[in-house]
Amino acid sequence: MTSSDFSLHGAVDLGARQAAAKRAQERPAAASGSSSVIDVTDATFNAEVIDRSRSVPVLVDFWADWCQPCKQLGPILEKLANEAAGRWMLAKVDVDANPGLAQQLSRMGVQGIPFVAAVVAGQMLPVLNGAAPEPQVRQMLDQLFDALREQGLMPEGAADEATDGEPQQPPEDPVRLEAEAALQRGDLDTAAKAFGELLKAQPGDTHAKSGLALVELQRRVEAIDPQQARKDAADRPADAAAQARVADLDLVEGRVDEAFDRLIGTVKRTSGDDRDTARKHLLELFEVLPPDDPRVAKARRRLASALF
Repeated sequence: MTSSDFSLHGAVDLGARQAAAKRAQERPAAASGSSSVIDVTDATFNAEVIDRSRSVPVLVDFWADWCQPCKQLGPILEKLANEAAGRWMLAKVDVDANPGLAQQLSRMGVQGIPFVAAVVAGQMLPVLNGAAPEPQVRQMLDQLFDALREQGLMPEGAADEATDGEPQQPPEDPVRLEAEAALQRGDLDTAAKAFGELLKAQPGDTHAKSGLALVELQRRVEAIDPQQARKDAADRPADAAAQARVADLDLVEGRVDEAFDRLIGTVKRTSGDDRDTARKHLLELFEVLPPDDPRVAKARRRLASALF
């Protein structure tokens, strides 16, 4: 997972506020009777999501009334939020009623809805782009909060609740904590230095390798124009460099399988230097995820088939 600063300051949109209030009243009793599900607007996002996320994780569901997949995913998220009983919050954003937030998504390179992100300690983490069945969503959230706890990114109170009475893990290496904190606030140079120190002390540290690969991924993505990159990739399917740029965008947006599929497809339809460029870039993206991630294992098998 990757994060980016996410903050919005805009004028009060009375129409959006009224629409959000109406939706809250119309929401089924199971959801409306709980404070775990809230509607937010351009004007309330900072207070209801960014500020709140410093004490409890907030999942943000970006949706629209015309979006059928949104209507499939929304009730699942609301059900799980109510089951969580305050361990995390669900904030719902109607992108049609809140153009400021919709523009922010576009600048992040998000191409469609439903789009779900987690906001933790003021940082946004892409989680899901598109609808998914309840078991998959439930598993995804379990993995998300496990990863946040392992990285020391869960707010203290939420972490205590989420363990359900289990013993707390011992404090982490301060260099590791510095690396993760720098990564979250976007200080890539400091993060790279700290992850490098961890690898110097322990060359087999897979977590540090993943962190360093993530730093390099974020550096590349910062230099990409998402719209131009996707146009170039569509116009030039055999251009390995163009496909690699879009694979980077897909990965930071949480579309892991799509990123891997794009580069494996490029390996299949190219040869020579382009083929080798796609292969090497795919191996770099593998480093971003834990080595035991099943998506990496699956993609490695498919890459081997494509090569041989």
